[in-house]
Amino acid sequence: MRNSRLRNAQLAGVQNVWRGLTSMRTALVLLFLLALAALPGALLPQHSLNAQLVRDYYTDHPRLAPLLDGLGFFDVFAAPWFAAVYLLLMVSLVGCLLPRTAEQLRALRTPPVATPRNLGRLPHHATATLDAPCEEVAGRVRGLLRGWRVAEREDGLSAERGSLRELGNLVFHISLVGLLVAFAVGKLFGYSGQVIVLTGQQFCNTGILGYDSFRAGLRVDGTELDPFCVRLDRFAADYLPTGQADAFKADVGYQTAEDLAAGVSTWRPYALEVNSPLRLDGSRVYLLGHGYAPRFTVTWPDGQQRTGEIQWRPVDPVTLLSEGATKFTRPGLDDAEQRRTSQLAITGLFAPTSSGGKIVTSVFPELRNPEVAVDVLRGDLGLDDGRGQSIFTVSAEQVESGALARVARANLTPGQEVRLDDGTTVRFDGVREWASLQVSHDPGQLAVLVFAVLALGGLAVSLAVRRRRFWVRLTPAGPQRTDVELGGLARTDRAGYGEEFERLARELLGSGATVRYERHPRTHEADEGASRTGEPDVQESR
Repeated sequence: MRNSRLRNAQLAGVQNVWRGLTSMRTALVLLFLLALAALPGALLPQHSLNAQLVRDYYTDHPRLAPLLDGLGFFDVFAAPWFAAVYLLLMVSLVGCLLPRTAEQLRALRTPPVATPRNLGRLPHHATATLDAPCEEVAGRVRGLLRGWRVAEREDGLSAERGSLRELGNLVFHISLVGLLVAFAVGKLFGYSGQVIVLTGQQFCNTGILGYDSFRAGLRVDGTELDPFCVRLDRFAADYLPTGQADAFKADVGYQTAEDLAAGVSTWRPYALEVNSPLRLDGSRVYLLGHGYAPRFTVTWPDGQQRTGEIQWRPVDPVTLLSEGATKFTRPGLDDAEQRRTSQLAITGLFAPTSSGGKIVTSVFPELRNPEVAVDVLRGDLGLDDGRGQSIFTVSAEQVESGALARVARANLTPGQEVRLDDGTTVRFDGVREWASLQVSHDPGQLAVLVFAVLALGGLAVSLAVRRRRFWVRLTPAGPQRTDVELGGLARTDRAGYGEEFERLARELLGSGATVRYERHPRTHEADEGASRTGEPDVQESR
């Protein structure tokens, strides 16, 4: 007996928790909490979007940043507490909507409620005696109520309109669940990556190694990406006289997965712009920005040459003054130690439009008067120690330890060169432009769009449609005469049903009939209660 009572108490507790979780009030609270939890993701830098901004935040706020990072505020959308709110909201919405959906489907198949016994107690009421038989008046009523759901019974005629209001409400909430599911699908099976492509070169989406940075979904390992290739043919930028960018355009060619499988050698042209992404094979290619890649040729005393060309990153977004490091390993050396200690690095600043002074600086972002200020470093770059290294800088540890030393410094324009102490020459050949591209693959994107449109449509319907009911009772009053009694009910008087009821009464009863129109005051709560129960008056409907 005691075990049975304990099980019943536990079952009752579980039922109470489930009932509270699946209530509409709980769903609204969780929706508010989800919006509140997403605020740090919009206000604070995120590891997944820009790790450098996170490091800058650590520098600016050394005490606060570790606390925020420990709470997951720098990776909000992957934090356990955000996932908990997300899942609770989904469970609450699903548990709330399933019974309401079944109830609404049953209500759509149920005919309008029977005519109340006392129509005079309704908020809208009118009576009259018409000089016409009941059959003729009933036919007039049917024509007047075309478009309403009508049910005829022995005690009168019942009509209902506006049931789409609740259906729109359900569509809105179901669409919210669909949005959550679509977002989850995108997080699981989507990915995005960024890559810098030089003019005349191409990028192929065949694996994560081709990207400069790659962010994979939880179910993506990077081995089954949709293959396609993009080639950067030309980049053009228009600038205002102030140096502010006016428009970016990249003329690209691309090959789809079908083209690659068929061995097609031709490229399809496309004008890629900032707000005009390339869409192919379920992915989107965006143009993010651009910069410059200086080209250097190193000639060693034995006559061997190597040409290096790699992107330098802008340090001034207005003038595109850029910094970088172009690295070389001397060819033709069999001794590993000698090859390691004779590496070269060309570091410094690049100005697309140089001011022409001794200190190189850029005065305009367009390529008008290019010049580089370079430091040539020789020694061990640390490329063989197995640790990753930035392509834009050299290892500070190698410089501080003396393994890497500066052997020359010069300002160069295209065609000029600098000679090192061992006879090696470094020539500045020219510049190529590069474009930064982002590839985004989100399988839930179309579903997000569809559910967003459905949510807006459902919300518009639930706000615009008014649910109201109309009853007619016909009673013979003698030869060729009929007593007509009308009753109307809406969820609230603010629904504007009073004017509609008056119009229906005038059209049905006619201006020449003896009409007594009554409108009884009723509280908002009473009307809502009647509409919720589906009966205008419980006592009378029984």
